[in-house]
Amino acid sequence: MFMDALPIPVKSTLHKLGADIRDARLRRRIPVAVMAQRAFISRTTLVKAEKGDPGVAMGTYAAILFALGMLDRLHDLASSKADEVGLALEEERLPKRIDLGPRRAKKAKPESEQARP
Repeated sequence: MFMDALPIPVKSTLHKLGADIRDARLRRRIPVAVMAQRAFISRTTLVKAEKGDPGVAMGTYAAILFALGMLDRLHDLASSKADEVGLALEEERLPKRIDLGPRRAKKAKPESEQARP
């Protein structure tokens, strides 16, 4: 199904995220029912998230992290400031010099100063 179509690194990362969420809940000694209630989700959805199910919505993971007091970690996850590849590519595309455009033509003399016949 959907899980089969995912690359192995994605599967393992989701599995680790789920396990880490479960460990955080257990360290806080929060029962599944209470955690689900705090995150405004069902117990079934919480269990799926803790197993790293890719069908669980990103918003659900965010709600769970919020309930655990860990939402700040998600906030900067894909921040442009931490995007080393994107920043390197952007820097590579910077111009070597700046073109100020065509040079201005010398000001034309007013008609009164132009050569008279």
